[in-house]
Amino acid sequence: MLAFLPKPLVGVLSILLYTLNTLFWFVPVLLLAILKLLPIPLWQSGLTYLLDACAVCWISVNNFTTALFTRIRWHVQGIEQLSRKEWYLIIANHQSWADILVLQKIFNRKIPFIKFFLKKELLYVPFLGICWWALDFPFMKRYSKSFLQKNPHLQGKDIETTRKACEKFRYKPVSIMNFVEGTRFTKAKHQQQQSPFAHLLKPKAGGTAFVLGAMGQQLHKLLDVTIYYPQGIPTFWDYISGKVHAITVKVQVLPITEDLIGDYNDSAYKAHFQQYINQLWLNKDQQLAELDKNSQ
Repeated sequence: MLAFLPKPLVGVLSILLYTLNTLFWFVPVLLLAILKLLPIPLWQSGLTYLLDACAVCWISVNNFTTALFTRIRWHVQGIEQLSRKEWYLIIANHQSWADILVLQKIFNRKIPFIKFFLKKELLYVPFLGICWWALDFPFMKRYSKSFLQKNPHLQGKDIETTRKACEKFRYKPVSIMNFVEGTRFTKAKHQQQQSPFAHLLKPKAGGTAFVLGAMGQQLHKLLDVTIYYPQGIPTFWDYISGKVHAITVKVQVLPITEDLIGDYNDSAYKAHFQQYINQLWLNKDQQLAELDKNSQ
């Protein structure tokens, strides 16, 4: 609607509205988070639904801002059968900070509010820590290999601790997000890794395996998301200032079978799971190559 404005002005106005929207919703989320500290399960459960509703509204307003200032042609496939009553694990290729806004745009109100696994130490970040806790972002406790070698009795304790923290998701649908590459794609990182994929970095199977080990019995489906930018990978500023004119997103809904849930310290399971993730990444790389060819 206002995409005709100069791009720098569009970017500034977008940031202003994103900031105002975030500050507006931060207040009720923080207040509800404080109220949720009262250790009454039924009370906490009810507030959780209100908190998620606030987060969904926050995303909806951000999406309105994007629609107001940009002219993006969205080509989205595979989201027709999704439901807010299902439990999902989402994996995607990662190229830009704009990816998060893209995922929020296509999935908002179609699946449960997307959440990320966070390190337990982030629980103590002022204000944000309590908000993440109140929004039921799962906090994980990870031990390094060197620490486990010195304390072998704690083997598997990190999974057990995280699994207990995720028990609340038995009764309330959730979507857990994981960027398998662990970092954003750049040509420098691609060359440094000597990645066997033309358009992707090497996938890190361990993080996804950890999520499945902690929550595999609760998660129903895997959403394998491929994000493609026909004009080339945009920066966050490119996205919010209206320089992006087309985005393609393909979603493949896959079952989470029993063989995908296991102990990543077990060599047989580790080899099997790495092979599974590598095959997904090979298919994704071919898909990106095809999209690249068709856009030329």
